[in-house]
Amino acid sequence: MRHAKAKRGSKKMADHDRPLSKRGRRQAAAMAEAMRHWKDLEGEIHVSGATRTHETLDEMAKRLPELALSERADFDEALYTFDANALLAWLQGLPDATERVLVIGHNPALLELARWLCPTAPDELPTGSMLHLSLPDTPWQSLERHCAERMVSLTPEQASHALFERRAPESPKLDKLGPKRRILEMLAHQYRRVRALELGVVAGVDAEFLHQYRVTLRRSRAIGESVLTTIKVPGLKKRLKRLKRRAQATSDLRDLDVFLESLTVTPPPLTSRSRQALERWLQARREEAHASLCRQLVQPDYAEVMQDWWDFINSRAFKQALAGLSSKRIASVLIERLERHDQALAALTLESDDEALHDLRKAVKRVRYLAELDPKRHREFLSGLKHRQRLLGDFQDLCTRQAWIEAFAASARNAPRRKRECDAWRAALEEQKQALREEIMALAPLSGTYREALKR
Repeated sequence: MRHAKAKRGSKKMADHDRPLSKRGRRQAAAMAEAMRHWKDLEGEIHVSGATRTHETLDEMAKRLPELALSERADFDEALYTFDANALLAWLQGLPDATERVLVIGHNPALLELARWLCPTAPDELPTGSMLHLSLPDTPWQSLERHCAERMVSLTPEQASHALFERRAPESPKLDKLGPKRRILEMLAHQYRRVRALELGVVAGVDAEFLHQYRVTLRRSRAIGESVLTTIKVPGLKKRLKRLKRRAQATSDLRDLDVFLESLTVTPPPLTSRSRQALERWLQARREEAHASLCRQLVQPDYAEVMQDWWDFINSRAFKQALAGLSSKRIASVLIERLERHDQALAALTLESDDEALHDLRKAVKRVRYLAELDPKRHREFLSGLKHRQRLLGDFQDLCTRQAWIEAFAASARNAPRRKRECDAWRAALEEQKQALREEIMALAPLSGTYREALKR
């Protein structure tokens, strides 16, 4: 691991004594959970004698007090080196009994050593970043050039969505743009965000990367579908189907993340043993879903689909088609959708199946995305949709939770007690769903809400 970002040196401060900057402290803190996740803190820990490497470990130790990182670490002035050969000599001098070692040191020594050990090492190692290498089961003194069997890398911006956002490109200013230019700017920005988020999704440390990746991909598709309901755009429908498949590939993984997070907020009505079994089972399903998604993201056809989408939204044909989009046409289609929504809402009963409410949730989302094509006119109306979307989203989450609980109960063979606990839990969730049904059925028709919002 390279030390986190340090303050600049000066004539009054030796390089050895440079402390971490505020950004460096955030980087180190963000890497703590990631390195525990990858089991990089389980072996020996060796740290350069420099202040910035000490403080890098200290920031991680604050986040993981139970691991006693500072007490376990060995601080070695020999690691305060920028020479890869010196670092290799130190590594080759480790006792054969050492199975796993974390070195917190400096560039260019770390990166040059990594390149010597592995031909696929990256071109750079930013501050706070880590390279995890798996070496052959031979004595350390026998290490040879390009002997690494596996290597993965991680930067603080891939481990923490909060750090990613600090350095991500700003959203375009859309307030003064007409519908055509607004759509082009939004789609271009969302494409760039999707591609930038991919590394954090693959790293799999911070679930917010997946959430934002999924939201951004679905928003791009929704904008395209809204455009398609108002004007004809040759070739758009085919490309939207491809985007939909990519978004669907994230569904199970996102549902599992939401469910696992909910268990820490609201403990489930299970015995301690059953809860632990559930968490292990969900984590295993999550790892499977994450591995499946990662395989898809590195396939050539994924890159081809995304490049084709980029080329399409920048094509002259698409820009010419958007010229036919108008506020009047958007409003006309929006009114039609509102009427269909109101008919579906009026048809709901307490006995309506779950699918009817899922369809209503999708209808509200389509209404929202269509109204967002002309946000100046619909700002008040869009604000009023948030409560409705939250209720329908909560209902969807409860249904998803029930499905995973049922699958977990079915996986526990010869465990009648666990099945009874899960059945009782699912029944309690059904009561919550019924209460939400009543609240949703009491919502006002959207057509009237729309007309009132326009008057304001």
